[in-house]
Amino acid sequence: MIGPSDSIDVFDRRQVRLHRDRAAPKFHEHDILFREVSKRLADRLLDVKRKFPLALDLGCHNGGFATQLPKASGIEVLIQSDFSPEMARRAGANTLVADEEMLPFDKQTYNLIVSNLSLHWVNDLPGTLIQVRRALKEDGLFVSAILGSGTLRELRECLTTAEVEINGGSGPRLSPLAELGDAAALLQRAGFSMPVADGETLKITYTDVFQLFADLRGMGEANAVVTRRKTFTSRAVMFRAAALYLERFGDADGTIPATFKVIYLHGWSPHASQQQALAPGSATTRLANALKNG
Repeated sequence: MIGPSDSIDVFDRRQVRLHRDRAAPKFHEHDILFREVSKRLADRLLDVKRKFPLALDLGCHNGGFATQLPKASGIEVLIQSDFSPEMARRAGANTLVADEEMLPFDKQTYNLIVSNLSLHWVNDLPGTLIQVRRALKEDGLFVSAILGSGTLRELRECLTTAEVEINGGSGPRLSPLAELGDAAALLQRAGFSMPVADGETLKITYTDVFQLFADLRGMGEANAVVTRRKTFTSRAVMFRAAALYLERFGDADGTIPATFKVIYLHGWSPHASQQQALAPGSATTRLANALKNG
């Protein structure tokens, strides 16, 4: 969750790990979102013309990011880590189990840290970003993708409406997610230089809401909010939500879209060689003169 979480955990991290463990054996059958975002992260590395002798994939799931890397990415050695032992076991060589909330790495270890759709399950994202920055060597790069606010907006609306109609109230069925406008500020707060955040919307088509639920479970992305209802959703609520989804958002062919808002984070560990902002009052040319001569 974006923002401080000094005393309250929003996410049940044990449940997050359990979801990933359960999803691991058949993750490859449901990982279309992860594969698409991995390609985009790999493409972003192609724009950075430098070598990365040692890189870390933080929250690697089944190692899908490693399979997307072109030789021109600049990565020479890639270490992979995941919170889930079952995911880590399937990710291939150079893999370890690590909790994104308590990174076990020494200071200034990596030249590059990449994280694909994992950090939106962290309770204290500012704290994790600080740990990531400390684990980077000077002038090291951090590139990450997280799910942002607006993800699964159709499902959220339809589930809430169905629960209110049938049960007289609704519970927190979907996770709170980051706002794009906050992301770059969080990188800066964590001590990154030249922080950049941007986003895009991806849509995946499903035959019905039940296929969407199966995909979310298969990706290990089921609800892990601490205050979630611990009982199963009733058939009446599920079928009403499915009908509302098709009625409000369905396409002409009877399929439904699911919206995923992806936020990309990009920041550097500080180094003296990096371009620095001018101190206030140090400009040598007045803005009015610059505009007059433009």
